[in-house]
Amino acid sequence: MRSFVVKRRSFQFSHWSFMFAEIAVWSFAVLVVTGGVLMVFYDPGMSRVAYDGPYGPLRGLLVSGAFDSTMHLSLEVRGGLLIRQVHHWAALVFVAAVVLQLLRMFLTGAFRRPRTRQWLIWVALLALGMAAGETGNALPDDLLSGGSLWLIVSVVQSVPLVGTWAASLLFGSGFPGERVIPVLYGAHLLVPAVMAALLVARELLVRRNGHSRFAAAAPARRGARPMMALATAGMLVVLGFGFQIAPIWLYGPARPTQISAGSVPDWYMGFLDGALRIMPAWELTLGGYTLSLAVLVPTLVVPGVFFTALAAYPAAERFLRARRHRRDALGRPRARTRATREPDAGGLLDRPRETPVRTGIAAAGVAFYGLLWAAAANDQLAHQFHLTVNAVTVFFRFAVLIGPAVAFVVTRWICLALRQAEREEAEHGVETGIIVRSPDGGFHERLEPARREPAITSGR
Repeated sequence: MRSFVVKRRSFQFSHWSFMFAEIAVWSFAVLVVTGGVLMVFYDPGMSRVAYDGPYGPLRGLLVSGAFDSTMHLSLEVRGGLLIRQVHHWAALVFVAAVVLQLLRMFLTGAFRRPRTRQWLIWVALLALGMAAGETGNALPDDLLSGGSLWLIVSVVQSVPLVGTWAASLLFGSGFPGERVIPVLYGAHLLVPAVMAALLVARELLVRRNGHSRFAAAAPARRGARPMMALATAGMLVVLGFGFQIAPIWLYGPARPTQISAGSVPDWYMGFLDGALRIMPAWELTLGGYTLSLAVLVPTLVVPGVFFTALAAYPAAERFLRARRHRRDALGRPRARTRATREPDAGGLLDRPRETPVRTGIAAAGVAFYGLLWAAAANDQLAHQFHLTVNAVTVFFRFAVLIGPAVAFVVTRWICLALRQAEREEAEHGVETGIIVRSPDGGFHERLEPARREPAITSGR
């Protein structure tokens, strides 16, 4: 019994898709370490100082204390630029790993009881990771982050009833004011603390509930965690050393009347940019108040519906399955608690083809996000293909509605076809390509029995 408990509570790396969670954990560890170093040199002040650093084109220009300290960190502190770039790359990789982890859990049914709380933690980590990334991007107070502040103030002011009050609380009496960078700096420190608590809670839940697994997975490797830590940290250092990111000396300090040419958000915020670009300029007047739906819908309604749907999906699937299976194998009506209970099957996971509807929903969501992400480059697409921006925008307005439906239908059809092929293989055998002659002179192909594998079920 003791050996069983130790095996259950130790980290197991039995499938390649399980690496996403480890990449997220160790990317966050790199974020904490590099962020602690950056805190020593960063000044969140917005008082104006004359830049007198080594970068000639900006020397003598009035900049904020935040911009001046970031320039000093990047160009004068030994190893400062490397640490800053590793920190930025780690933030991008962390969000990517969380997205892939959520996608893996969704496709394999790993969100079901008793792991629903782990699913909710990953959903919260995605939202918090995006918030931490956006607050961190604004801290250098450069021209690129200044453009993001214009979007932030527009989004905040579009909130009904409390928008103006929230904008004054964030920016003060005028834009950009002198309090926004200190406020965002405080939020940038608070959000990772909450994320760290969630990751600790997730680790405790994994140790309590054990690891999920595929029925035909390879033997678990309990020594994979140190290797994943070294590989993740090493790759982030390589990215920070070899690939430049956020060169603020090229952008210059933030100016309320200017924005850098070709500025784009981080990859995980691209869908919001695309939604803003293709949303019609709708406005709604209620009781003398005008609601800017062109800003409110793509920046607040769409993300709100998305995260609410992610968090509520396990409960919704459990409710729908309970209504579908109200009778047991003997035809007796089940009690409500018995109908909704999900007995644990040893943490075995679904293959995506076994749940074609859920896999189709995942494909539709990915298509919806991808189309919004592509819509963020509507001007570039229009330039490259010699089209008008209006024509490209209209195309994406229809594509974001039709594309997900097409992706759902095609993905569901592929899953059903794969299941049918497996059934036929199980019934007739596997083709070997060997032609043999029968005693009566006929020729036929030799078939071998299909290899039997344990049924793959979700943790029900």
